[in-house]
Amino acid sequence: MKMNFSAKVIGYTIAGIFLFFYFVGMYWSVDVDPIDIRHEVTTAAAADNVAPVVGYTTATTLIKVASSILDKSGGYLSNDALPPGVFLDNIPAWEFGVLEMVRDMALVLRKDFSRSQSQSLENIHIKRAQPKFNIDHASWAMPSAESEYRKAIDSLYLYRNALVGISKAKNDNAQFYARADNLTSYLDEVQKRLGSYSQRLSASVGKEKINTDLAGDNDARQSSYAGTHSQLRTSWWLLDDVFYESRGAAWALLHFLKAIEIDFDSVLKNKNATISLQQIIRELEASQQTLWSPMVLNGDGFGVLANHSLVMANYISRANAALIDLNELLRKG
Repeated sequence: MKMNFSAKVIGYTIAGIFLFFYFVGMYWSVDVDPIDIRHEVTTAAAADNVAPVVGYTTATTLIKVASSILDKSGGYLSNDALPPGVFLDNIPAWEFGVLEMVRDMALVLRKDFSRSQSQSLENIHIKRAQPKFNIDHASWAMPSAESEYRKAIDSLYLYRNALVGISKAKNDNAQFYARADNLTSYLDEVQKRLGSYSQRLSASVGKEKINTDLAGDNDARQSSYAGTHSQLRTSWWLLDDVFYESRGAAWALLHFLKAIEIDFDSVLKNKNATISLQQIIRELEASQQTLWSPMVLNGDGFGVLANHSLVMANYISRANAALIDLNELLRKG
């Protein structure tokens, strides 16, 4: 009798722990709210008692987007080694998508936005921040990914302070150059990223891909032979990871483009390109609609069930096509 009672206690305890982890995991997996860029900029400028200058919005957005993967419910989950975080994969995939876009923005901020010409000096704060975002996102040993990302964000705050002239260090100068050629450098980075996501999402149903790697150049060569055709298909186990990684990347890019709309306002108006950027933003906003299904469905192209990966691929492909047109307009318009 006593043994039977002990078995029940153990069983109820295990069931209680399982339910606790289940509900905590569900709470941690809730979508991250969008960031109101204009509100965040206004609040930050008021707190610092400064007027936003060119680049202040982009720097603030990079800080907020990077902070989002650390400060959301559950914190940063990609390197969790304990339950329930270790059992979750959708939100860590989302975090990685956001992180990839943060890395791209930090790199372009270091190479282009904070520099005017090829002979200009790098900003010391961006120089310190950008490499720290490149630590392995799953690293939990010292230094952990979170600690390095925090240091990078702290350096971004110093860069933003220097932009508006409130840095405590002497001769701490910072600039942000809103130029058409600088913006095209960023869009070049984004185009490749979105093209990759579109291909990976479309591979959810499997497709035959024609090799176009050397197209357009008769003298082009590559290091190893690749067939003219290949069959691509995303593993069923990775469908949700690719979906949420793409969703996270689109979420981050959406905010960066909203910041660019503000900081590059004069450039976009001069090229009559504001409406083109707004169309890209609309496509990315559509990619953030609520997923009502409890799992990422993978129906055939015209089958009975939905294919969420193909829907996401559609939004990202449309955004990428419009982004390519915007890039051409900035270069030639």
